[in-house]
Amino acid sequence: MSNFEQFQIDFYQSNYTIDDQEEGDNSYGSNKNLCGSRKSQTAEQPPAGAFAPSEMLPSSQNYTGQILQPTYNPNTLSHLCYADGFDEEPPLLEELGINFKHIWQKTLTVLNPMKPADGSIMNETDLTGPMVFCLALGATLLLAGKVHFGYVYGMSAIGCLAMHALLNLMSVSGVSHGCVASVLGYCLLPMVILSSSAVIFSLQGTLGTLLALFIIGWCSLSASKIFTSALAMEGQQLLIAYPCALLYGLFALLTVF
Repeated sequence: MSNFEQFQIDFYQSNYTIDDQEEGDNSYGSNKNLCGSRKSQTAEQPPAGAFAPSEMLPSSQNYTGQILQPTYNPNTLSHLCYADGFDEEPPLLEELGINFKHIWQKTLTVLNPMKPADGSIMNETDLTGPMVFCLALGATLLLAGKVHFGYVYGMSAIGCLAMHALLNLMSVSGVSHGCVASVLGYCLLPMVILSSSAVIFSLQGTLGTLLALFIIGWCSLSASKIFTSALAMEGQQLLIAYPCALLYGLFALLTVF
């Protein structure tokens, strides 16, 4: 019997004590608390794609400014500077090269052949006035029963190319196609007056011939004056006026006949 009791004592003997049990309970409790804290953090964070108020989102940086006194932000400053840049941009007509003041000055220079031309203004490639005057010439010819829009634009293009080649040979600085087209187009204004008079009375007579010769001389004198002023070709106005008179003579033939 004593051997059996000794066997039971030896069989159930172990190194486990009450202190080890308390430490195990404490470690289990800490692990449970850690898991609970992780679950609470996961529960607090909203799922991806779901709506969440701004209070629940974690903030990367804290606001350090005061009420009605926001902190300095370079991105906001650059955005404000970019917004203010729109006020400093030039108007749309100026970006397109349309200056009504210069158009009016060129028109007055053409209407008064004795007025000295401003070379800085006349050297601009402004095609707004020439396009308007070409349309006005074609419209007045249409009112007189003559559909010559194609002839007007065709002769204008050929005349500009020919005058461009001639002026580049005669001048030292040279000239651009836009400048030649602008000057010849503005000087077409007296021809519009001739075509407007053709609507009222017939030009196929002595009076019409004299009026046509006067208009041709007016156009060629204005064009040669502007070319000599813009290209600094002093003493060559008559040489430039002759080819200009030939070109405007073609427009006069369209108007009279």
